[in-house]
Amino acid sequence: MTGTAYTADLKEALTGDRDARFVWLCNFEVEKQWAHGFTGLPAPRVTATAATVQRMEELGALLAEPTDFLLLDRPLDQGYRGYVEKSGLGAPAELVTRAPAGAGGTSAAVLDSPELLHRLRRLADGGAHLMPMGNSPLEQEICRLTGLRPAVPDPQTSARVNSKIYSRRLTEELGLRTIPGFCCETVEELRRALDEGLRDGGPVIVKDAYGVSGKGLIVLDDRARADRLLRMVDRRARTSGSDAIHVVVERFLPKRFDLNYQFTIDRGGEVRFDFAKEALTAGGVHLGHVMPAGLSPEQHEALADAAVLLGARLHADGFFGVVGVDALLGADELVYPVLEINARLNMSSYQGRVTERFLRPGGAALARHYPLRLDRPLSFDEVADALGELAEPPVDGTGLIVTCYGTVNAQAGRDGPFDGRLYTLLFAADREGLASVDRRVTDRLRRLDHAGRTP
Repeated sequence: MTGTAYTADLKEALTGDRDARFVWLCNFEVEKQWAHGFTGLPAPRVTATAATVQRMEELGALLAEPTDFLLLDRPLDQGYRGYVEKSGLGAPAELVTRAPAGAGGTSAAVLDSPELLHRLRRLADGGAHLMPMGNSPLEQEICRLTGLRPAVPDPQTSARVNSKIYSRRLTEELGLRTIPGFCCETVEELRRALDEGLRDGGPVIVKDAYGVSGKGLIVLDDRARADRLLRMVDRRARTSGSDAIHVVVERFLPKRFDLNYQFTIDRGGEVRFDFAKEALTAGGVHLGHVMPAGLSPEQHEALADAAVLLGARLHADGFFGVVGVDALLGADELVYPVLEINARLNMSSYQGRVTERFLRPGGAALARHYPLRLDRPLSFDEVADALGELAEPPVDGTGLIVTCYGTVNAQAGRDGPFDGRLYTLLFAADREGLASVDRRVTDRLRRLDHAGRTP
């Protein structure tokens, strides 16, 4: 069986047609486009994980339906494609760019692929929609050149509602419980925010308006570090002639755990609450999710109520589509329903069809990635051999699904060993069962030694 309601429900919300044909574009670095014209923290923009993030576009293979298309900058490993098809979810048709993506990501590579643009024009003639993770001028240009209908709002609306400054101001305006903090759009506002935030000893966290997954984020736990940051932004302001900076400053709160919840706004403004999960994070970097979240009925209701308020306001501001919200359950058991709004597809979104198919009622699931240290690229079949019976689809609600394989070899090609990631979803009857499956996966992957050979 390949049909599931999750993606069909999304298509209906965005287009009014459950059978719409989507061309998926999982542009994970869309925040870079939205950040144009906004000054963040002084920090290098190129990271060692850029190639890994690029290959995460393959997560779309398990969200798209078999009648859909997935834009990629290189083909799926054929062993992995066969694995996806064997899962019972089916795999979309692949549309591959002329050359691997550069700094502009797959969207720029599509625009530089004449034959692919011609193929997309034919799909547009058949009524297909472009479904990007988030919409920017690059994706708008793809639609203009091909005639594909965008399934999401325009780039200007998308950029506006994805700013962390927008998130804080909206949360305050709606009267939702808010993390203590400040919005800063000038260096002087940042100076005052740090003075206030560190008055009681800190720490505080400073986040770019368009930072993501730990990038554009700094933790300041003393006055000396804050002063160093201020000297850097002062120096930049003098050099550029502008004191603009777009960040938020927030205090740390004692917490039980982080949360992520998702809701969907259809074109008419109706809000549907999709799910809530515990978010696993470290240093602001997303590590995975546990579901269901360990919330009381009242705490879950607080998230659902917040979704209704946020959804209504987002729609009034021109947005429709998927909204993922990072939240927090405090050590005092109070729900802080908004850390930031991500009005786009999120990591949780890509888990929807897999979770719907394999998570049993009353069961538990864990989304996480496993680090690998390799000396050579591995085929998916080699990884599957190491996993053994765990490479088979889950049985009776227990097992795992590999959700992204291309990230294993994304860093290959440089001198010496490289780091890889294998993205997975684990399933079991309860959290204790998840821990058991996790240990088994970890033990099996140890069979892939430093040289990438299976003993």
